[in-house]
Amino acid sequence: MDRRTLLKLSGLSLVGATAGCLESDEESTPTESNGGGGGGGSDGGEDTTTASDDSGSMSSYTIGMVDSLTGSLAPYGERNTRGRKLAVEAINEVGIGEDETPLNIAVEDDESTNQGGVSAAQKLVNQNGVPLLIGSVGSGVSIAIHDSVAKDAGVVQISQNSTSPELTTRPELLRMSPSGAAKGQALANLVNDDGHDTVAVTWINNDYGTGLSDVFAETFESDLGGTVEYNQPHDQGQSSYSGILTEMASTDASAWVFITYANEFTVMANEGFDQGYNTQVDYYGAESTIADSIIENTPAGSMDGMKGITESAPSDQDNYQNFVSEFESAYDASPTVWSAYAYDAVTVAALAIEAAGEFSSDALAEVVRDVTRPEGQEVFNFAEAVEVLRDGGSASDINYQGVSGPVDLDENGDPPGFYQVYSVADHKYEFGDYITS
Repeated sequence: MDRRTLLKLSGLSLVGATAGCLESDEESTPTESNGGGGGGGSDGGEDTTTASDDSGSMSSYTIGMVDSLTGSLAPYGERNTRGRKLAVEAINEVGIGEDETPLNIAVEDDESTNQGGVSAAQKLVNQNGVPLLIGSVGSGVSIAIHDSVAKDAGVVQISQNSTSPELTTRPELLRMSPSGAAKGQALANLVNDDGHDTVAVTWINNDYGTGLSDVFAETFESDLGGTVEYNQPHDQGQSSYSGILTEMASTDASAWVFITYANEFTVMANEGFDQGYNTQVDYYGAESTIADSIIENTPAGSMDGMKGITESAPSDQDNYQNFVSEFESAYDASPTVWSAYAYDAVTVAALAIEAAGEFSSDALAEVVRDVTRPEGQEVFNFAEAVEVLRDGGSASDINYQGVSGPVDLDENGDPPGFYQVYSVADHKYEFGDYITS
């Protein structure tokens, strides 16, 4: 993807600004939990077992979800909770199969850590016996779940929010949010288009930071002929990053790229403002440097002029507008695209159950991609899809169009990407051009 992919859609505005990787711009709600240690139990009073009635029919189909209910990624978990609940409500208005069986989701907390995610997934697979699990938020957590649990167990896994390009190397690991590869390329083009030929990059030391920074550097140097003079990681959760900023300031870079989380960038923005760096170089970032908490916890003017690339939703599409309306009615707040990804993950899982011949990992794996493929009839919600399937259609006869945009999972388990350019002016986020991949 190059700069020619920028779509000048000035007439469109993003409904519900997309927000960063750590902090939520939605009104938060408490999440029920049965404790820590990778547990957390069922959220919102949902069942955590798949039971049968006396006739032997299923009283519910239970799948698993590993989410970030505590820890640094918890605001994402809050968004996912809302998207998940709206999806379950829509699905259960129709029911799954001829018996119109309800869907239940057993939710476990990954505590925003890889080990927490593995423990949560092990509980869902070994104790709850789920054939499909949704998870998780952090790219490293999703990869750890795949490598340590889902792959060996043969369980279908759909990540709701992970964007690292590293997930593409694991075709069985499906996801609703697009790969960060296109985002990294777009970010490099944005910096280059602004006239910068030398940059300094710092990235959070995990799969998310590594994957996105690698794509950015490769594009900026190999494709655009620029120089990445500084390209170093930083650890999560530090109280100061002054050493990193001092090293970046010692270079000739006219642009600094921050591939990090909201909490970490808040510290960097404050320290950069104290040293006057924000007036000496131009700042750039990705989706994780958009958050109300950053604005609230940094001084006015500390980020003005900053630009970046974020995931977005096709706000002009009817099904996304319907999702926004339902979300605002339920929560008195506007959704972000991350809530939409969670909604779509649950809906795709339910469609796979409806289309499969049996409730097993093997059967679900056979159809889960097909329900999103463009060869089928476009359907915009679970009810429309069920109508086709119950009229004799198969998984390949439907093409689910997600509220987050066309899902269309490819051979690597990746959906197409829809992005938007953002900037900071008067200490507020503004959203501009759209980008497709």
